[in-house]
Amino acid sequence: MSELLVENARAGSRRAFDELVGPNRRELHVHCYRMLGSFEDAEDAVQETLLRAWSRIETYAGTSTFRAWLYAIATNACLDVLRRRKGGQWPTVLTGAVDPRDASMSPADVPWLGPYPDVRLVGASEESAEDTVIRKEGIELAFLTAIQRLPPRQRAVLILRDVLAWSAKETAATLGITPVAVNSALQRAHASMKAPGLDRPRVSARDERAVLDRFMAAWDSADLQALAELLAADARFVMPPMPVWFEGRDDILTFAASRFDLHRLAGREWRSVPTAANGQPAFALYLGSGDRHLPFALGVLRVGPDGIEEVSLFMDGLARFELFDLPDVV
Repeated sequence: MSELLVENARAGSRRAFDELVGPNRRELHVHCYRMLGSFEDAEDAVQETLLRAWSRIETYAGTSTFRAWLYAIATNACLDVLRRRKGGQWPTVLTGAVDPRDASMSPADVPWLGPYPDVRLVGASEESAEDTVIRKEGIELAFLTAIQRLPPRQRAVLILRDVLAWSAKETAATLGITPVAVNSALQRAHASMKAPGLDRPRVSARDERAVLDRFMAAWDSADLQALAELLAADARFVMPPMPVWFEGRDDILTFAASRFDLHRLAGREWRSVPTAANGQPAFALYLGSGDRHLPFALGVLRVGPDGIEEVSLFMDGLARFELFDLPDVV
């Protein structure tokens, strides 16, 4: 059937081409997201991939799977983007932790690493290789933060070799380099892959959800003592697109107390709705009063054996909530 579809696509059938591409779109999007660190940029890269694939369908020789051929095109489309700009940045990489009593909250105009909604990771009729990768934590924010620091080609090599389990030969053919160069790039990438959280053990999904529920209840009720019990001693709190971030339980609580007091005086209160992002527990944070609370931020938690290790609060508008299929008022 696939051979017939390829033959028809080569003959100019867009319907056959769409049938070939359809089962691969979701995982291609995840692949481009890993490369670029942005859901929106991944959307553009997938569109560019499909345009290139359609215009070059006659070059598909069948020596590899159609899926692998699409991945090769997508990888090079992402590399073209990265030659023009950097991938997603992260506050803890750009600058040191700041004092919450003296923190400027002006956003920085840089391409920030963004969250990926888990609701977009599910839905295939049968499990693909990409589903297995997702379960192995290949999409966690800590991992993505680390790979975004790699040079583009090293990043591509690491993803193709370690995440997708391609051979050195397949990777070399995709990137137009030798297998020796692939192995060298992979070795350098491994040496650079050092980031907080990468080597720490994860807790079970059930325990993560329990921590998320407790965190939302503590935040909504402005309960600093409950928050203190949930945070690891060396926890981090980041707020893209703000470049500032806080390190340590005490500084996070100092910041939280100031926010709680500010909104309490203004007669506003918090409401949280659970969700999931990057294979991690997440929440939508709303702010308002009475029965009308509007979107404020989207938070993602990294939970370890000693408590919450990082709170990532994405404060960049309603578009995030639409992406996660969240209500625009609660």
